[in-house]
Amino acid sequence: MFLRRKKGTKPAHYKTLVSIINDKGFKSLSDYELKQQISDYKERYSKYLHNSNENFNTRDSQQFINEYLTKCYAITKEICRRVLGLDPYDSQLLTGIALYFGKIAELPTGEGKTLAAVFPAVLNALSGKGAHILTFNDYLAKRDAQWMKDIYEFWGLKAAYIQEDMDRLQRRNSYLADITYVTPKEAGFDYLRDSIVYDKDEIVHRPFNSVIVDEADAILIDEARTPLVLAGSMGMQHEIDKGLLELAGLLRRNIDYMTDENSRNVYLTETGAAVVENFLGCGNLYNKKNVEILTDINNLLHAKVLLKQDIDYIIKDGRIEIIDEFTGRVAERRKWDYGLQRSLEALKGIKSTSSNRILGKITIQNFISLYPEMSGMTATAKSSEDEFRSTYKHDVYVVQPNKKCIRTDYDDYIYTHKEAKYKAVVEEVLTSHNQGRPVLIGTSNIRESEKLAYMLKQQGIECEVLNAKNDTEEAKIIALAGKLGAVTVSTNMAGRGVDIKLGGDSPEERKKVSELGGLYVIGTNRNECVRIDNQLRGRAGRQGDPGSSRFFISLEDDLLVQFGIKKVIPVKYCGFRQLERINDKKLLSLIYHIQRVVNGQNFEIRKTLGKYSYLLEWQRRRFMKSRFEVLSCNVPGFLAIEKKELYKELCSKYGKERVDEIQRKVSLHCMDEVWYDFLEYLENIKEGINLVSAGRKDPVDEFNKLSINKFEQLQEDINEKILNTLDNIDFSMDASQLADRGLQTPSATWTYIINDSIKVKNFTLFSRL
Repeated sequence: MFLRRKKGTKPAHYKTLVSIINDKGFKSLSDYELKQQISDYKERYSKYLHNSNENFNTRDSQQFINEYLTKCYAITKEICRRVLGLDPYDSQLLTGIALYFGKIAELPTGEGKTLAAVFPAVLNALSGKGAHILTFNDYLAKRDAQWMKDIYEFWGLKAAYIQEDMDRLQRRNSYLADITYVTPKEAGFDYLRDSIVYDKDEIVHRPFNSVIVDEADAILIDEARTPLVLAGSMGMQHEIDKGLLELAGLLRRNIDYMTDENSRNVYLTETGAAVVENFLGCGNLYNKKNVEILTDINNLLHAKVLLKQDIDYIIKDGRIEIIDEFTGRVAERRKWDYGLQRSLEALKGIKSTSSNRILGKITIQNFISLYPEMSGMTATAKSSEDEFRSTYKHDVYVVQPNKKCIRTDYDDYIYTHKEAKYKAVVEEVLTSHNQGRPVLIGTSNIRESEKLAYMLKQQGIECEVLNAKNDTEEAKIIALAGKLGAVTVSTNMAGRGVDIKLGGDSPEERKKVSELGGLYVIGTNRNECVRIDNQLRGRAGRQGDPGSSRFFISLEDDLLVQFGIKKVIPVKYCGFRQLERINDKKLLSLIYHIQRVVNGQNFEIRKTLGKYSYLLEWQRRRFMKSRFEVLSCNVPGFLAIEKKELYKELCSKYGKERVDEIQRKVSLHCMDEVWYDFLEYLENIKEGINLVSAGRKDPVDEFNKLSINKFEQLQEDINEKILNTLDNIDFSMDASQLADRGLQTPSATWTYIINDSIKVKNFTLFSRL
């Protein structure tokens, strides 16, 4: 997928490189002398790249490493000391080396990943082709770019960042900078917008070069298969029949429909299918003519049964807002796929926001694969090493922290039911709070965080609650969670990328908090992925600070209920309720086993999602290559090939430049229209492919066959549309008249993200085909 540098330098040699970097003496130089060193270095480096033709093999050669990498890093280290007052640790240099050689570097929370990324960013940017650093949110993009700006400027490099509210010109200027900090979503949306322009000057991106992915586990795994969508308005939309809404309300659980043991799937029974057929009078529900009805019923059942308000979504200002399953926060600009979103809106009596036409679509994984060079960093990579290797072909390199972690991670406390768990959490917080020790509570959803906050206030404990606030305010609050007596209740991963300092900025308060044991992190649920649990634990014990963590869980927690805990736990715990915790090591081991199994299942789900996107990505790249040729005027116009005599006549009458420009716009318009129809076709067959697959055929294979057949017709459809459009074009039209005919970049577009996982997690298997 990625054109990675060869691994000529083995990880075992990284520490040797660190020693060489540290031995290079630049401390005695004045600023003027150091800048002279930089000038000489850049001149020699430019010649080296020119002579090697930027061959990745030569950039990984021993000569390059000895003469350029180590010196670049040594100079950058000295600049850090001068402009930021920071002397980078060896752990940060090791991380920077690993990043340059395409690794996924694991560096614990609080160890300075932001600074570590500067070293490879400088070296990559010196090629003149730019370097991107992908961050978790807009706040971190702006913070990191401004924080590291002086280091880059000392090198004569410009750093910039992208924010959601920036206009096209601001974005283009930011991408022209040597180093650009941006979220994968903003960069991906800009790429999609670039793919529909009618003028090359409207493109904001330049050719992709290198990318460093911060919070790599979240971006490359949790969000990897998330489709980014560029949409425009459409005239007609499919409305769900009111009769189907009434019918969905009449269907009975365990009679007309069933859920599987993990509550990840819902399906009609024979009885339910008969109820639908009798109610609608549609005949055999599984006949191909009823695929639209079947799809609507399927989506309505998913929305009714599997999506829970305040856990999977909230309703705010008359809109459905999805809650991110990994962060517990409202996910901005996110929708479920078209049918599921529309069904939930219909069930809740909310005006549909789904009346759009997809103009472009790409997963975050496929977008990042556009970069020839990629590396990443995170505090929790090792537990997902297999997925990084199998999906991206990148190895994980674990960097030991500058100071040994002394955090104590206690065994979980297990309770029979949720109320007992919440009561125990409140008592635990009360004990720590009375001592003045700061506590951070990580919950799984908004409903739970509000419940705990209420219970704490009933005990006289004031607390900060982080629920779907903006990232900037959230970062300020989470940074103060280590102050004396602070109690912070947060959904998972809030304030990611922000360090919690014991005692805030007060040395005296820091000493007191340290003596009390540091920050105490309490988790109220085990997550489906142990990596998320470790991220929460990692809030405490940064840079050798004291700290501790413990999870409080109950046998009623969603993770355990959904995956059949009752079937495997001892009978004595079934239906039994007590306030005291359960002291059973075997039960604890069983719960950890369930978590590992679920993590494996989720990996398989992500692979299944990937299978749906691989072929489409190949098709998209072929189409976009052809489109760019037309956009760049690198191919003869349609008339010049197919209608030579007419072309000569038009050129004679209106001028060659005008004729070429009009037929170029017509070609782009027709290519886009056919492509949009193709994307809509794929969405429709994806909606129904699991419902009408004949026999036991693999739905992914069936989807790909239909996709290939349709794609093979694309060029023929495009040519026909171009010919018909040109036959009805008046070549004397001015620019505004052509625009009225749609021959311009779409003016009304918007972006959103599809929450695709629910439909794959809940793979629908009907009992009768």
